[in-house]
Amino acid sequence: MKTTLILLLLPSMLFCIPISTKDSWGATGHRVVGELAAQRIKKRTAKKINELLDGVSLAQISTYADDIKSDSHFSEYSPWHYANIKQDETYISSAKNEKGDIVFAIEKCIQVIQSSSSSRDDKQFHLKLLIHFVGDIHQPMHLGNLDDRGGNDIKIKWFGRNSNLHRLWDSDMIDNYGMSYSELAINLPNYSEDNLNKIAKAPLMEWVNESQGLAKKLYYTLPKNTNLGYRYLYDHFDTVRFQLLKGGVRLAALLDQIFK
Repeated sequence: MKTTLILLLLPSMLFCIPISTKDSWGATGHRVVGELAAQRIKKRTAKKINELLDGVSLAQISTYADDIKSDSHFSEYSPWHYANIKQDETYISSAKNEKGDIVFAIEKCIQVIQSSSSSRDDKQFHLKLLIHFVGDIHQPMHLGNLDDRGGNDIKIKWFGRNSNLHRLWDSDMIDNYGMSYSELAINLPNYSEDNLNKIAKAPLMEWVNESQGLAKKLYYTLPKNTNLGYRYLYDHFDTVRFQLLKGGVRLAALLDQIFK
């Protein structure tokens, strides 16, 4: 009797198990950024990174900063994934989180990796974080409004399922598109090498301003009927692809600079 009862309850119990979701481009988006960077970095950079990461690829390690979120030992790094800003402010004029934000995080990671006094373990850890945060900063809702937590509090439906504006840009559109990270990495917008070099040379604060500007546009153009689907994907997926392209190109240039 007990065995029968357990078997009857098991299906409903499975639906009660909380499902963890990753944010900041999701796994696929971050791996696209890592894969593209791996294709563009110089050979000497690739050799040094390969030694530091013990042969793990940039695509594989790109989700590390999300993977450790479930471990309370790493909770101090949670604010490093974003910088929410009041709608009428810029990052420069905004009050900064005392625990750090994504701009602080990128600068801190670069400092630790380049420091001769840093241990190998510290350099390895901060390189893993850096690869992820460069992806994060190109997801526009990571520079979204403070009052809605970067779109997390703006509820929508995606093909009839509950979601929010932040998650829509993190993973909903990419997952719906259905390509693997390696497929998507070779199907990004086609730009000349001159244009890619211009993208690569943009300073960090330009990355911030681009993402915040894009976030503002996404708030302003969000349809009143927030049951979104194919039309929204058609209108915005080229922007997703362009942001992933910029993230990968800039990550490659940054890694070449760090390890030159």
